[in-house]
Amino acid sequence: MQLKGLVRFFTILLIVYSIYQLSFTWFVRSHEKKLESRAKTFVRVNYQNASAELTDSVYKRKLKDYEDSTKDETITYGITGAISYQKAKNEELNLGLDLQGGMNVTLEVEMTGLLKTLSNNSKDPNFLRALDNANRRKANSGENFIGLFAEEYKKLVPGGNLASLFAASNSGIKVTDSDSKVMDVLQTLSKDAFDNTYRVMRTRIDQFGVAQPNINPDASRGIITVELPGVTDEARVRNYLQSSANLQFWEVYQLPEIGAEFQKADDVFFKLMGGKTPKGDTTAKGDSSIAKDSGSVKDTNGNFQKFTNDSINKPDSQIASQENQQEEARKHLYGWLIPGQGYKDNNGKEHYSPYIGKVKISDTATLNSMLRSPAISSIFPAQLTWMYGKPEVNNQTNKTSEYLDLYAIKTFGRDKAKIEGEAVSNSRMDYNQQGQPEVMMDMNATGTKAWAKMTGENVGKPIAIVLDNIVYSAPNVNGPIDGGTSSISGGFTVQEATDLARILNAGKYPAPAKIVQETTVGPTLGKDAINGGIMAFGISFIVIFILMLVYYNTSGVVANIALILNLLFTIGILAGLGATLTAPGIAGLVLTIGMAVDTNVIIYERIKEELDRGKGYIPAINEGYRRSLPPVLDAHVTTLLTAIILFYFGLGPVKGFATTQILGILLSLFCGILVSRWVSDIFTNKKRHLEYFTKTSRKIFKHAKFKFIEYRKIAYGISVVVLLAGIGAYFNGFDEGVEFKGGRSYTVAFEKPAPVEQIRKSLETAFPGESPVMKTVGNSRTLDITTAYLIDSTGSNVDSVVEGALTSNLQKFGNSKIIGFKKVLPTISDDLKAGAIKATIFALLVIFLYIFIRFRDWRYSFGTIVALLHDVLVTLAVFSFARKIVNFPLEIDQHFIAAILTVIGFSMNDTVIVFDRIREDRRLYPTAPLGDTINRAINETLSRTIMTSLTVFLTILILFLVGGEVTKGFAFAMLIGVITGTYSSVFVAAPILVDLVSKKSKKPAVPAAGKVDIKQKPQSV
Repeated sequence: MQLKGLVRFFTILLIVYSIYQLSFTWFVRSHEKKLESRAKTFVRVNYQNASAELTDSVYKRKLKDYEDSTKDETITYGITGAISYQKAKNEELNLGLDLQGGMNVTLEVEMTGLLKTLSNNSKDPNFLRALDNANRRKANSGENFIGLFAEEYKKLVPGGNLASLFAASNSGIKVTDSDSKVMDVLQTLSKDAFDNTYRVMRTRIDQFGVAQPNINPDASRGIITVELPGVTDEARVRNYLQSSANLQFWEVYQLPEIGAEFQKADDVFFKLMGGKTPKGDTTAKGDSSIAKDSGSVKDTNGNFQKFTNDSINKPDSQIASQENQQEEARKHLYGWLIPGQGYKDNNGKEHYSPYIGKVKISDTATLNSMLRSPAISSIFPAQLTWMYGKPEVNNQTNKTSEYLDLYAIKTFGRDKAKIEGEAVSNSRMDYNQQGQPEVMMDMNATGTKAWAKMTGENVGKPIAIVLDNIVYSAPNVNGPIDGGTSSISGGFTVQEATDLARILNAGKYPAPAKIVQETTVGPTLGKDAINGGIMAFGISFIVIFILMLVYYNTSGVVANIALILNLLFTIGILAGLGATLTAPGIAGLVLTIGMAVDTNVIIYERIKEELDRGKGYIPAINEGYRRSLPPVLDAHVTTLLTAIILFYFGLGPVKGFATTQILGILLSLFCGILVSRWVSDIFTNKKRHLEYFTKTSRKIFKHAKFKFIEYRKIAYGISVVVLLAGIGAYFNGFDEGVEFKGGRSYTVAFEKPAPVEQIRKSLETAFPGESPVMKTVGNSRTLDITTAYLIDSTGSNVDSVVEGALTSNLQKFGNSKIIGFKKVLPTISDDLKAGAIKATIFALLVIFLYIFIRFRDWRYSFGTIVALLHDVLVTLAVFSFARKIVNFPLEIDQHFIAAILTVIGFSMNDTVIVFDRIREDRRLYPTAPLGDTINRAINETLSRTIMTSLTVFLTILILFLVGGEVTKGFAFAMLIGVITGTYSSVFVAAPILVDLVSKKSKKPAVPAAGKVDIKQKPQSV
């Protein structure tokens, strides 16, 4: 074997790399288990008689405290030295929302309001109609809204000038500007508006306090995808994400103004928490040290406390003492924040921070509930409202601070500020006389008067610039501002000044977001998906492992070594790439188990052939690997092409499946060809020959002489039936998944078996004009309920209305709980449909071209496409006619498309093997009748065709039986596809070549395929 040293080097390198990457996950899990144990111990010792709700709340808070306080602690060592818990956490293999539970939301940023504002709310009927038409087109396409609007306006007013609509605005558009220039300005402003909405969205998401939120903007399509793992209050998330941005200017309380109230509130809070003032402590007795605190969170004795990783191994008595001190500190309000600092200038005048203190992000929810409680809130002025600042980013390290500034805002009990966002006419980043970035802000006439009055009353004091109840800046007023133009400075970087200028323009250029797709997975459903996936993975591995040994004897050991390395490398590289493991991703791993050994099956079957022909052991191995290389490469390339197409067109979890499949295919080539050969050579060099036969495998398909060509007419008849069934399926209809038809889908768990028909009738009354689609999921206690009720209605509370109608009706049938939810608006469902159709057509076209290039004959390509269409039609027919028979959902959705594309790739695996053998045999027997050659080729490859199909079929069958509900529809489609793919490769793709040959040419053209030894006559079959 050539390049043996290189193969050995890369194999060892990949082993080390994969184990290194997966070690982060192991160390993180080990560390977190210790923290969970410690948190449970603390709750058990200190809250023995507390309610379950309180103990659960305390447990989560303590666990979060432990995780935060140990994030910088070393838990392992790597190549670069010590590795902290936080760094290891960032490198671990992440779980998708479908496995850990949470919420996935796709929001569309609307530009209608932006154009209306830029037109000064024009009442021009053509303008308004163009907006409506553009919105309708946008609902069924992913095109840019500004471009759609321009096209629609031109249709209505062919000679119209866009500049006339927007010249009156402050956008810089002149009435003489050309349409192209106007479009450039509109596109720029829409991009700024989108970026601003995205920035606001990021800040909003930080308020949810979830771990590892993910937000991905797609400006070209005008959508923002948000993932929130572990979130439970879905209604709050929906309302918060879809609310309009509201810019306001508020006056601010500084610490000296409410210091006495804060101290009184601290005393009350301390008593409410059952605190006992330690001897020598004065902070709870009303001293003013709270305003002079150095900035650390202290306990009641003034000692800084930190729970470290080292303390995990301390005796329980020491840990309990330390944690009790921390709990005592938490019984003070100042135990939850770091008070703001003051300073004296050169003239001895005291200046105070605009914020009251800094609060850890993870503590904001708890502190909010404390400050809003009647006993505490009644102490402070009635006009005070607590607000947080935006997360600050360190310009040197580019890291986001863990703390937020807490502001005391003078709202005077009003929702509307003295100055709102519409008062700002323009805002921009500029430079002052010293060359430092600043923000220039212009007010309109009304705003100028109010701004002059407000700044005049607050000279020397801060004014908070607030968007969505989040303080973005609180600059001090140096003097009254009468002219309406202000400069805001404060040591900004260029980026910070630009961001603030855009925030100030938020009221001027509105771009609200609406949810067009949503998926919610409860923790129970996520846990079931994990357990099912792991079980399917484990059983599949054991079954294939044993099958290789039973069928291929000791050479099966080499195949199993390649299989283990393939899986190790796949998971390790996924972790190294920062990929997220989803339920379809686990399905991809299970499928990889079946497909990984296919390479070895093809090679071993060829070696067995060479041994049967009387060749020696070494020549047979050499010839087996050499002859198997073309079909192995062809089979993997076709499967790889469909996986890449799926990755390109797929969304969400389906992308995870495609990623896993692509890695598995590439690594299958490396492990199945190179690593297997290297390991085989190790045995050979030690004079230990591997066995490729067992008593069972030696007899199977021995001297097979089936006459496939003679029975092709029967196969054609079956194919005609399949074609008719496919056409009939179109008229019979399908159950489209919510992704493709739009609507809301709820997964509901009942305590007792659910009466499906009674629930359906009840919901038909609750959802007027709508008949919900209901399917049993897994057992009679879990239902999947899909409805399109109010799906076209707008408003942030529509989801709550539909869910309320659902839950109120379900109460009639006993206790139930929604454990999963998915919503897709028609806007996104049409995009998904179009993408699925494009992906399937593109896959067929790519396969056609590849086979044509590879075999240089259109008849091979045509036979391939006929076989693939045969496979697709069979699967469609089964999904149409069996959907009301089986007790699990058979829906046309993204998972189904993933299965179809995978089947297309896999079916090509068997077809290409047969075609390669036909090409080889045509060169060995150039004068033999074509029918005889095809029969011989199919019989010679029958064993590997059956074995490659069997390994995949077994793994998919196991996935179908124990893999969980998430992947059941996918697995069922794959099972149908594997069976029909094997059939079509043998009875359709190859035999059709006979009838495609012209009467003048009795054989298809046979391309050059490298040297073929025609001196060695193969044994006749």
